[in-house]
Amino acid sequence: MKFKHYLLVIFTFSALNIWAQEEKKYKVNTIAFYNLENLYDPVDDTTINDEASPIMEMGEDLREDVYKQKLANMAKVISEIGKDVTGTSPAIVGVSEIENRKVLEDLLNQEPLLHKDYGIVQFDSPDRRGIDVALLYQKKLFTPTNYKAHPLLIYYNNDRTKRIYTRDQLLVSGMLDGEKMHFIVNHWPSRSGGEARSRSKRMKAAKLNKQIIDSLFSEDPYAKIITMGDFNDDPTSPSVKEILKAKEDREDVKLKELYNPMEAMHNKGIGTLAWRDSWNLFDQMILSQEFLKKEYSSYRFYKAGVFNKSYLATPRGRYKGYPYRSFVGGFTGGYSDHFPVFVYLIKEVSNQ
Repeated sequence: MKFKHYLLVIFTFSALNIWAQEEKKYKVNTIAFYNLENLYDPVDDTTINDEASPIMEMGEDLREDVYKQKLANMAKVISEIGKDVTGTSPAIVGVSEIENRKVLEDLLNQEPLLHKDYGIVQFDSPDRRGIDVALLYQKKLFTPTNYKAHPLLIYYNNDRTKRIYTRDQLLVSGMLDGEKMHFIVNHWPSRSGGEARSRSKRMKAAKLNKQIIDSLFSEDPYAKIITMGDFNDDPTSPSVKEILKAKEDREDVKLKELYNPMEAMHNKGIGTLAWRDSWNLFDQMILSQEFLKKEYSSYRFYKAGVFNKSYLATPRGRYKGYPYRSFVGGFTGGYSDHFPVFVYLIKEVSNQ
C-alpha cells in the first residue's frame, strides 16, 4: 500500500471538556515572514542603487566571504522556524529586503534548505534601493496558481510626475495541501523622516492592501487570506486598525474581516525590532475570518509567534537583547535587525 508523503508532522493533543477526553491528530504547517536585512549579492548592479548597500561599502576582498556568511545565517534561521512543532522548515516563507532572484537561489542552495525543494515567486520592484519582496514555498506542499506584483503608487505632493518608488505588494494564490489560499507579502514604506511625516505613505500602502483583499473577497467571501510582512507600523497603528480594520479579538471578526494575532503580543510588550529602548512589532501575520472557525476539517489558525531564539539576539553591550543585526559599521556576524514571525495552520486528520 502507498501512503501519501507530507513534509510535516502529525501531532496529538487531548481535547478536554466536562464530559470526556478525546485524542485527536492534526497536520501542521508553518507560514512565516522574515525581513532578511539587506540581502544583497557582492556584484555591483549598475541598474539599481546597490552602492549604498552595506555589503557594497566593503572592500572587494571581503564581500564574497560576508555574502556567504550572511546566506548561511539566513538559511539557518528559516530552516528552524516552527521546526520544534512541525519537524521541518516552513511550508511558506514571505521575505523582504532581498536584492534579486539570484540571492534567493543562493539562499535556497544553503545546506539547511537545499533538500527542502523550495520554489520562488519574485518580481523586480521599482524600489529606489533595489530591494524586493518574495515568496518561498515547499513545492511538495504548495502549488502556486496565480501571482501578481501590485505597484504602490505614491507621489510627492500628489504630483504625478514625481513618483516615490517603493516596494510592490506581492499576491500569490495557490493550493496548500489541496486547499486554496492567498498570501500577500508586504514591505511598507519606512518611517524615515519620522513616524508622523511618513504616515501617509503607509496609509496608502494599507489602502492598496485592502483593495487586494477586498478583490479576493468579492470573488469568494470565504477566501483564506494571509497578509504578512514588514508593515513599518505596529498592530495598533492607524494603517492597520483604521484601514485594514484588523481586530485583536478573534470572536469579533466577521465575514470578510481580518484578525491580527500580533496585536495581543504587541500589547504585552513583545516586538520584532527595537529602537531607542522601545520595541515595535512591525512584522505581522494577519488572517481572514475563514481561518478562525472552530472545526478543523480544513486548515485553521492555531497559534502565532515571534521567532526570537537566543542566538538571534545581540549577546552583549548597549544593545543586548535587541535583534542581532548583520551590519553595523561593517558585518557583525549577526542575522537581521528584525525577528521573524509565524503562524501555525492545523487540520484534523482521520484516525482511520
